[in-house]
Amino acid sequence: MQRWNGWGDDNIYLALPARGLRILRDLIGAGQGRPDFPLEKFIERIPKSRLAPHPLISFDPKLRLDHAHGQSLPDWIRLRGGTLQRFPDGVARPTTLEEIQDLLRFTVRNNIVVIPYGGGTSVVGHLEVPDSRRPVLSLSLERFNRLIGLNSDSRLAAFEAGIRGPRLEQQLNSRGFTLGHYPQSFDYSSLGGWVVTRSSGQQSSHYGRIEQLFAGGDVLTPRGSLNLPSFPASAAGPDLRQILLGSEGRMGVLTKVVVKIAALPEKDDVYGVFFPSWESAIQSVQTIAGTDISFSMMRLSNPAETMTNLAMAGNERQTAFLARYLRLRGISEQKACMCLVGFTGSRRLAAAARRAAFSIIRRYKGIYVGKPMGNAWKKNRFQAAYLRNTLWDLGYAADTLETAITWDKVTAAMKAIEKSLREAIKPDDEQIHVFSHLSHVYPSGSSIYTTFLFRLAETPDKTLETWKRLKRAASQTIVAAGGTISHQHGVGKDHKKYMAAEKGAIGIQALEKMFNHFDPEQRMNPGKLLP
Repeated sequence: MQRWNGWGDDNIYLALPARGLRILRDLIGAGQGRPDFPLEKFIERIPKSRLAPHPLISFDPKLRLDHAHGQSLPDWIRLRGGTLQRFPDGVARPTTLEEIQDLLRFTVRNNIVVIPYGGGTSVVGHLEVPDSRRPVLSLSLERFNRLIGLNSDSRLAAFEAGIRGPRLEQQLNSRGFTLGHYPQSFDYSSLGGWVVTRSSGQQSSHYGRIEQLFAGGDVLTPRGSLNLPSFPASAAGPDLRQILLGSEGRMGVLTKVVVKIAALPEKDDVYGVFFPSWESAIQSVQTIAGTDISFSMMRLSNPAETMTNLAMAGNERQTAFLARYLRLRGISEQKACMCLVGFTGSRRLAAAARRAAFSIIRRYKGIYVGKPMGNAWKKNRFQAAYLRNTLWDLGYAADTLETAITWDKVTAAMKAIEKSLREAIKPDDEQIHVFSHLSHVYPSGSSIYTTFLFRLAETPDKTLETWKRLKRAASQTIVAAGGTISHQHGVGKDHKKYMAAEKGAIGIQALEKMFNHFDPEQRMNPGKLLP
């Protein structure tokens, strides 16, 4: 069963290794867990619904609570601290297109706000219930989750938009195909959610980001149905598919998604590498990214993240052996940078790409440590989010932020983001643990993915105020450095105030007019994406 006030399956617990806890206490102090606000008190608090009865709408208070939030840190603070105040007036879980159409007609007749709900994994406030005089309906697509059709000749598959990652891959794998889209939220996030937030999977260098995989589909808008055909290519004006990508529910309800699929690969391997310094590591990664070498992923951790990852690995004997081996090869623990490099495809092409990449890695003094580290990462790559539950129980808040920026600015931006977080925590007379990695690399630049941990304050409101200060400082630094406000998490509510810096005034006006065309009464997920 999915945990009601945290991440994932409530039967899964990820322990924090003793060494990791010692390091965390040394760096930022001992945390103090806070009692969770009881579920039964939330149930008592949920107000009477403002919606008229409808056979497809549930007014169950627990269901309304479950659909009142995503997985952002503010969501967690309000949920676990008991300060969450706004809830949808009802939740609909349709199973057919006709039921979705019926629900949308009902919302028009009754002046109802609609929040499309996929897997509930948003970390930037996409699902926050607005403070609205109009009733709010959460329209969940969790039961709208079937494979519609697969064309093996054209390598296209059509799905209902609510299908989640594991079910989607099961449907494709049984037929010899894969989508290959693996965000960390893979177990719970939905295909439609990936499209409307412009998601990026961990192996996107091989399979492509979702905007490269999205071939077409259908959207139900308040003005009517919008069909986006799946042409191999078209010069018939601007591509309307690009308007839907990243629209975050503002246009309507995405019901059908057509995606480009690939044959299951013969090889899908990830290798571990250590570099003696950040400078040599980033030069190696940048060089490989600028070639035609066919890698599926490169994930480069800075020294602080490398140290943290090794501490969290759990096996102190193996970690100590690795540290001794690296010292013998001239790599100190303080400066070491861990890199995971993946190759996917046919045996012949994967082997050729591996040889070409490792010739460059050796040039920059990278030390190969084999597949065991890569295998461990693959085994646990969707489990890391469970550490948020463990850390919270120990009295620590953990959050992430990310950007993408050109190569000439990557290192300076990374250092500036980390510095801004350390400076922003000072008014609380507290310490913060910050570390970063490059999660996706491109010929022109890279993403920067930064994680930060700090101690929970005495009250939820104080913890939230600390987070707001940290988020504001880092976001302003990202914009000043010339990075995008979001590489893969979308905009939601948390990033929307920075959109004007990226799109410009005329661009924001164009988006406003476009959304108003499809949704003239601003019924669909209002208050998100645009400032």
